[in-house]
Amino acid sequence: MTTNSEPFIDMAPSLGALFRDRVEASGDQEAFRYLDHGRWVSVSWAETASRVEALAAGLLALGIEAEERVGIASSTRFEWILSDLAIVCAGAATTTVYPNTNVEDTTFIVGDSGCRVVFAENDEQVDKLAGRRHDLPGLKTVVSFDGSADGEWVITLDDLAELGAKLLLDHPHCVRDALGATTPDRLASLIYTSGTTGRPKGVRLSHRAWVHEGAAIATLGVVGPDDLQLLWLPLAHAFGKALLAAQLACGFASAVDGRLESIVDNCQTVRPTFMAGVPRLFEKAHHRVVMAARAGGWVSRTAFTRAFAVAAELRRRGDAGLAPSGLLRLQARVFDRLVFAKVRNLFGGRIRFFVCGSAPLNHDIGEWFHDAGLVILEGYGLTETAGGACLNRPEDNRLGTVGPALAGVGVRIGDDGEVQLRGPNVMDGYHGSAVATDRAFTEDGWFRTGDRGALDDGFLVITGRIKEMFKTSGGKYVVPTAIESAFVALCPYASQFLVFGEHRKHCVALVSLDPDAIDNWAAAQGMAEFSYSELAASEAVRELIADYVRQLNDGLNRWETIKKWALLDHDLSVASGELTPSLKIKRGLVTQRYHELIESLYQTA
Repeated sequence: MTTNSEPFIDMAPSLGALFRDRVEASGDQEAFRYLDHGRWVSVSWAETASRVEALAAGLLALGIEAEERVGIASSTRFEWILSDLAIVCAGAATTTVYPNTNVEDTTFIVGDSGCRVVFAENDEQVDKLAGRRHDLPGLKTVVSFDGSADGEWVITLDDLAELGAKLLLDHPHCVRDALGATTPDRLASLIYTSGTTGRPKGVRLSHRAWVHEGAAIATLGVVGPDDLQLLWLPLAHAFGKALLAAQLACGFASAVDGRLESIVDNCQTVRPTFMAGVPRLFEKAHHRVVMAARAGGWVSRTAFTRAFAVAAELRRRGDAGLAPSGLLRLQARVFDRLVFAKVRNLFGGRIRFFVCGSAPLNHDIGEWFHDAGLVILEGYGLTETAGGACLNRPEDNRLGTVGPALAGVGVRIGDDGEVQLRGPNVMDGYHGSAVATDRAFTEDGWFRTGDRGALDDGFLVITGRIKEMFKTSGGKYVVPTAIESAFVALCPYASQFLVFGEHRKHCVALVSLDPDAIDNWAAAQGMAEFSYSELAASEAVRELIADYVRQLNDGLNRWETIKKWALLDHDLSVASGELTPSLKIKRGLVTQRYHELIESLYQTA
């Protein structure tokens, strides 16, 4: 089955042109907010354009030419956006590097992409490049946001702007000319995949892909100039870059701060009208609220439990087409004021909806937020599709699906159940690898996502990664990610839950603890002096986790249940190499590293 729409015929030719059009349309309106010594500073579109032009001219002064790669190694911040816009306005292409990427992979990405210039957030990022400078002969200049500079190989952002100002005096139209020469099919971004199964691959995305992404979101009509986004997602990720394209197309403002630990505080200060996130954000928010309710008095606990029971009954009646009783409606209004308003106020009290992507959202978590009056629109896309291909709509949000295709995007299900996509947002190919590119497409030109799914009345349902699904020795299929997501949503003390069982009689799991959550629990139990590893080895924590495993198993099919499990003495991390910079699990590495532990679970079963 296939869903498709005709692509847009009237789009800006490039991201830089889309930015120019937005500046012309919204010049004095707010574009961004950023933190300066703890204070939010507002910047208009016109002010942003002035800064971008100077930086773009600076890149041209350094000799950057059309489609040449310029890297950004930084967390999400206003300077990241300025740099990216400057790169595309100069006709060059952005290569993104997560700030937590290790030295080896940073060197590989910068070298493989052929970056001539790299914007580096601070001395830590500069040092990664400086230490491997001999391996990066093509890297001529590093531009530091906050770090020190030598005025030669490493310059500051102000130095670059000054170079640009000098060039603009002699050649006032240099940026405009570079922008005018940028066509839709030219390279705009080279984003490297997370490398869960090996070396990262560079995904080549054209200006057409990003402009289409913005236009498709604008067509939905769900956000506009009056909206305010809190932007914290990594802009090194395609999801984050898609949000920037959407902002240029729709004209809303963004408050920018990439610090994960500051999201709740920023929400309460900024009071955004919408925000995008990944499932782990919503899981943590859910756990935080539930744990706070449990820690309260009997009255608050009872009100909290009853509020969600009433909301769930309202939802069930609505799904069944039944009208709620007058008493149920009255209870719902009372609990909305007493309970749900407080939950919404955690996010500033103005949220119209969240957007969730990057990984599947647990269905129970989605329902919980819905019951509290916080709509989560789940979407779907990959780096290879410029971040977005499908998205639910506020007026027709179907939990358990990732929505219908965006305008101009085709979706079909292959004979083997694989989700396949086609559209202007799909990549041109993998950088320097014709073989990998050929493998990524069907003979008739559809992109192979590697995900298994189904179409239900035009709404896409993702059932798992084809390579991650496995069959037990009894011939039963298991989708480990679904079980893992269910456990992390159920257990507030778990950070990771990894399920194994391919060609085995039953499933086993490895569990890592959430450091903050387990520390809070330990303090309440008089175990505050225990280290992470000591807690993981304690019988009290094992009993705690065991209860949640039993609850998990009660909702699983017999062949999916977890027979044995083990607690790891540390949480998985990027530093340990067990997570990618985008926090995806490197399953192959984890399986290899803990092979003996996994085997021991079967030996004791």
